[in-house]
Amino acid sequence: MDDILRPLYQERASNENTLGVLDVEKTKAFSPGTDHFDSILLIIVKESDQPWMIKHYEFQSGSAALHVVTEELLNSWLMLGTNKRAVDWVMNGKVLFNRNEYITRLRDRLHEFPAEERTHKIGLEFAKLLRRYNDGKELFHSGQYLDAFNNIMHALHHLARLSVIEHGYYPEVTVWNQVKMIQPEIFKLYEELVTGEESIDKRIELLLLASEFSLSSKTKLGANHLLSIIKQKDEWAYHELMEHSEVQDYAIDLPMLLTHLKDKGYIKTVKRETKSKNLYHRYYAIKE
Repeated sequence: MDDILRPLYQERASNENTLGVLDVEKTKAFSPGTDHFDSILLIIVKESDQPWMIKHYEFQSGSAALHVVTEELLNSWLMLGTNKRAVDWVMNGKVLFNRNEYITRLRDRLHEFPAEERTHKIGLEFAKLLRRYNDGKELFHSGQYLDAFNNIMHALHHLARLSVIEHGYYPEVTVWNQVKMIQPEIFKLYEELVTGEESIDKRIELLLLASEFSLSSKTKLGANHLLSIIKQKDEWAYHELMEHSEVQDYAIDLPMLLTHLKDKGYIKTVKRETKSKNLYHRYYAIKE
């Protein structure tokens, strides 16, 4: 297969814009990890007008998909978890081209999971956990049990990913296998929700209580990224926080996260006068 696919990447490898080329081969008959292609060629480039370009090919003995992705988009996938296959491709793909050890350094980074990246990713997962928990709680109290079930299941998934990251590992597609070994009590919560014999409303009620405890116990850890940013100056207007480059990844959940931190006593709101009587700007600051 290498001889057939070589022309697809050989010319690109000679281009200085190309950082690395990986080949991910199908190993099982049922292979969603490769979109059921026999081979995925992942070409990482410094920059491109098109951040992600895909081409599909067929040959006598099978099929292949070519993915050309910019370094910036790949890093976004790895941080946000929006393309979970990317972690597997980078970690397990066969290296066909490795300019200045780029892929080697990328893999080392994923293995080591630097503290700064870990803190950022924990913040993302905590914000999503908080959103799903609150949505699930609201739906439960309005009697929408199936929708509540869905949200609580997602909340547990974010709690599981947060736990994996907390222990210094990168969350994989099979995150529950990781959690089962790292923090079995979270795995048991998931089992109880999915396979418990009690009625669905009772299972959700129990999981809401457990999730509320987890939210309280994980708040300092989960909000450390945002709190470290708020500490950078005395007061922040909401739009200033929302537009901060490191907060934009979870800006959609920022209002709920700020409310949670205020309720838990980590931050306070500060009123500043506007031109209108009895109407104030709201600012956010660390509570000393």
